[in-house]
Amino acid sequence: MTISTPTFRIAVTLVFAAAFAGCTPTDDLRQWVTQEKAKKGAPLQPLPVIKTFETFTYDSQDRRNPFDLSAEEQEQSAASGPQPDQNRTREPLESFPLDGLKMSGTLGLAKSMEGLVRDPDGVVHRVRVGNYLGQNYGRIIAIAEEKIDLVELIPNGSGGWMERAATMALGDGKQ
Repeated sequence: MTISTPTFRIAVTLVFAAAFAGCTPTDDLRQWVTQEKAKKGAPLQPLPVIKTFETFTYDSQDRRNPFDLSAEEQEQSAASGPQPDQNRTREPLESFPLDGLKMSGTLGLAKSMEGLVRDPDGVVHRVRVGNYLGQNYGRIIAIAEEKIDLVELIPNGSGGWMERAATMALGDGKQ
């Protein structure tokens, strides 16, 4: 049994008409909406009073910033404290950042122990106490089986230098 196209269209139209007929608002719905609109809302709180501030004109632009060191203080800061040796020949491992180097192991006994350090290119270098690593003038001060201790010199922000301890542990970094 097949349904003809005009009969099908009429049936679909009747179904939609019946569905939309149920969507019209009823009197009690209209009455409720009217009641809700008639209710008064809670009173609004008054706006806060805006305080007026006294204006101030800054007229000391030509004076030294109190948070900067004076020229004399900068010279004293730069002259005192540790200084990197700019006259020494740079070592091959000083061209790499410290976090790009990896300790691979050690050779020798406690008094004459040497460290094995792999650079980012995969080349393994032998290092001893007194050698330099990294780009911050890092000088090796101790080598143990599990780590290499060094002291770096970093700028202190006022023209001088300060020491910072660093450690390279066995197995740090990527293979």
